[in-house]
Amino acid sequence: MSFRDAGPPIALVVIFVVFAAISSDFRTFGNVQNIMDTAAVLAVVTCGITFVLMMGSIDLSAPGVMGAAAIAVSLLVLNNRNDNDLGLVGVLLAVLLAAGLGCVSGLALVILKVPSFMTTLGVSAIGLGVATLLFNGVQPNISDETLASWAVDRFLGFSYLTWIAVGCVFVGWLIQRYSRLGRYAFAIGGAEEVLALSGVKVAPYKVAVFTLAGAFYGLAGVMVTSQLSAGLVQAGKGYDFAAITAAVVGGTLLTGGRGGVLHSAVGVLLVTVLNNGLVQVGVSPYWQGGVQGLIVVAAVAAAVFPQRRRNQVTK
Repeated sequence: MSFRDAGPPIALVVIFVVFAAISSDFRTFGNVQNIMDTAAVLAVVTCGITFVLMMGSIDLSAPGVMGAAAIAVSLLVLNNRNDNDLGLVGVLLAVLLAAGLGCVSGLALVILKVPSFMTTLGVSAIGLGVATLLFNGVQPNISDETLASWAVDRFLGFSYLTWIAVGCVFVGWLIQRYSRLGRYAFAIGGAEEVLALSGVKVAPYKVAVFTLAGAFYGLAGVMVTSQLSAGLVQAGKGYDFAAITAAVVGGTLLTGGRGGVLHSAVGVLLVTVLNNGLVQVGVSPYWQGGVQGLIVVAAVAAAVFPQRRRNQVTK
């Protein structure tokens, strides 16, 4: 492991130790549980967005996709709006809806040939529109015991949501490490032209990556519904930029070709621990955003600096 790859884990340990030394409340097991529970949804969103970043693209569709999945699942499981009681099948259908929206993002990218941030922003608007139509002015509250238990019941001290997030990180790492999709996502971010010249049809893999990302966002939307016991159109508000921040802090480059799911997972923990620690030591909320911003800028600068000379030669 290179020093730049070891940087985020080292920073995570240092920040944790510093806050633990300053605040006795921070180092309690209850607070560790709170950190992990808080990080769960962001970790799942970040898994999805990491694959997009690995290709050198940007995905801003998470808020809309999560909102559509959140409203959809709340109307498919046992709820106060209708007689549906599909249980886990409803969860699967909501995730499939989200994957479909992700597929639309990928198709728009490869067909329209416009920047990914524009196509995904449009798909986010579509997702929010679908969610608003399904919402129909009446908030759907869920009474499905299985889905509600995800945020309440615990295994080995941590909520089911935390274990779902751990499972998503593991599955994401397996896809990245051992599947053709994961390898080609890296290759597209590193040298798309070379990959195309070698005879690989790049477009289908781009669409597949955005579809996979959409599925992760959909599951995250379901997780938020479990936390709130209700479907909200704004269930995914802010998660797109939070996930990009976590991925970049963890060492996944915005330009693609470096980083990965495990890097981004470390970034999620780093950002969550930082937020939690600042609250525990009594730092004003007005300062917290500034501190986070400085860390993001420092992380981007540290990642880009080794490539500066190469970029000056090739651009």
